[in-house]
Amino acid sequence: MTKFFTKTAAAALIAAAFVAPALAQNASGTIQLKGNVALSCTIAVQDLGQSLALRTGESNKTVGSVTETCNSGTGYKITLASANAGKLKSGNFTINYTVSYDSFAGALTSQAVVDRATAQFNKKSDLKVSVAASDQYIAGDYADTVTVTIAAK
Repeated sequence: MTKFFTKTAAAALIAAAFVAPALAQNASGTIQLKGNVALSCTIAVQDLGQSLALRTGESNKTVGSVTETCNSGTGYKITLASANAGKLKSGNFTINYTVSYDSFAGALTSQAVVDRATAQFNKKSDLKVSVAASDQYIAGDYADTVTVTIAAK
């Protein structure tokens, strides 16, 4: 029986010698995770097809709706520009008007800029127009085009 016990004990000691270092070792590795979100600024402009009552005037009449989306972490800018420098035109005749869009209110004699400090998603804003009433406007079909642009900062 002593021989059997000795062989068994020796085998156990040998097995323990191989297991012990494996349990005592620490090993590690790293896996890097990477990804990218592309810059995306979009704008959807809806012309409501409104006709302005020029002789009787208009006050903050909603003529368009704009949906802004821009994922720039530093924000973005909305630019409003008039094709006729803020005037409705019929041939050589003009009628002044003003617009209101969020924080901007005034004439579009030059580009108007609305500054957004942070990213926005599906932000809806209305473009409103005001025209002073007058019975001295010259007859004609008056028009202008306002272009709304979005750009990341």
